[in-house]
Amino acid sequence: MGISLSMDNKNNMSVKIKAVARALPEFYSKTADIFPFLDVWLRDQDERFIRKVKKIFEGAAVDKRYAIMSPEQVFSDLSFEARNDIYIKEGIKLGRQCLEKALEKASWKPEDLDYIITVSCTGIMIPSLDAYLINALQLRQDIVRLPVTEMGCAAGVSGLIYAKNFLKANPGKRAAVIAVESPTATFQLNDFSMANIISAAIFGDGASCALLSSCPEESGPEVVAEEMYHFYDAEQMMGFKLTNTGLQMVLDVAVPDTIESHFPQIIHPFLAKHHLEIKDIDYLVFHPGGKKIIQVVEELFGSFGKNLNETKAVLQDFGNMSSATVLYVLEDVMNKQPKAGSTGLMLSFGPGFSAQRILLKW
Repeated sequence: MGISLSMDNKNNMSVKIKAVARALPEFYSKTADIFPFLDVWLRDQDERFIRKVKKIFEGAAVDKRYAIMSPEQVFSDLSFEARNDIYIKEGIKLGRQCLEKALEKASWKPEDLDYIITVSCTGIMIPSLDAYLINALQLRQDIVRLPVTEMGCAAGVSGLIYAKNFLKANPGKRAAVIAVESPTATFQLNDFSMANIISAAIFGDGASCALLSSCPEESGPEVVAEEMYHFYDAEQMMGFKLTNTGLQMVLDVAVPDTIESHFPQIIHPFLAKHHLEIKDIDYLVFHPGGKKIIQVVEELFGSFGKNLNETKAVLQDFGNMSSATVLYVLEDVMNKQPKAGSTGLMLSFGPGFSAQRILLKW
């Protein structure tokens, strides 16, 4: 089947992703480095349970993860307030770093931005991150702000979708999408549930910024199409429960199976609208939600000769950084400088339960 990607509007105006840049916190640990802290944390638990937890960490396909706190702080009885204060302080720092790096990559000035979207779900701050960045970088006083919370791992793609729609309606404008997440700040010291353990094993902290433009002279992959897909009656599958000790992870073991059962409906109709099939997609820019989800997707796509190498590499090197993670995968793909005409499919899943999709063309 031939590739036929038409422009999105009558004026032949396209929205492109100009640059993506990341920022990482100062603390990092290899998986083996975490075991002594697990021994202390689990000291009153059954020996078989302790072995099971370590096996989960060893089998998570995460070699290293970064954090806004030291391991000693993560595995301590720090209050929700203290953890959230660190989230705010370090989040502002990381948000500024990745935005400045992205602007430098794009050769844009801070005042060139017309729209700023910040996404995060792993802490609480009002005013939101964008307000601090406006002051820190002296962004324009008429810049349009959109803070996106409560969308979890899907929010990175969601932010790109919102930016694309704004820019499509406003030719000649520029937008920044900044995702800052610190799942380690949500660790629950007295919660020995599988959800908390799996979360600790697969998640890490990080930030990323994507710059988009509807200026005709800009280069970069074009956001050709975007859609959200909402699973009915699945609100309980993923999210956070707000408790006195912080944000407690909710993670249903049925998530990979649920994704697998919906996968044909999520992917094939979306591509078919643009006269495409899986075999026509050159780059799979997928959110690395975890080893099991990657395995499900690989099994579904393997017969088409497609791989998730960039997705697996990001999970291995950084863990799942919630909304920021898929932007790391996108940056790695863009660094490969795909040839003109190449296509990419972005996909992430998040609370709701929902899947967000973007079709890219270089």
